[in-house]
Amino acid sequence: RAFFTSLGATVMQTAPGEVYTALERGVVDGYGWPIGGIFDLNWQERTKFRVDPGFYDAEVSLLVNLDTWKRLTPAQRDFLTRQALALEGQNDFWKTHAQEEIKRQAQAGIQVIRFEGAQATQYLDRAYEAGWAGIIKASPEHGPKMRELFSKR
Repeated sequence: RAFFTSLGATVMQTAPGEVYTALERGVVDGYGWPIGGIFDLNWQERTKFRVDPGFYDAEVSLLVNLDTWKRLTPAQRDFLTRQALALEGQNDFWKTHAQEEIKRQAQAGIQVIRFEGAQATQYLDRAYEAGWAGIIKASPEHGPKMRELFSKR
């Protein structure tokens, strides 16, 4: 949201199941979404363009408070650890899936607007700056440290 507003866009938040109708009726002109999933929702029928390079990935984490972790039995901790490792092992699958989605979108007639070089850098920097600004605003104490630990930029 912050990134799109930084570009001067008027944004609205809607449930994924309502995006198709919003596109169909002209309520919205576009949407922000990760590379995958548009075919699941039939958005390819209303999507003409995709802007690259992509930014922000949908990320799913399992976070456990240390005190809570310590209260778990060894069997419970072992189970959660095995599940997390199994999910992490799927990273290659998701990379392949993203490439397949790109091909599928091209086959569906979705054209790519691609920023390159300095334009791509400026575009991505703006996206990441807007994202981190939101995190730091929400948590002035921990946000900067999170950025230091998790960001390459």
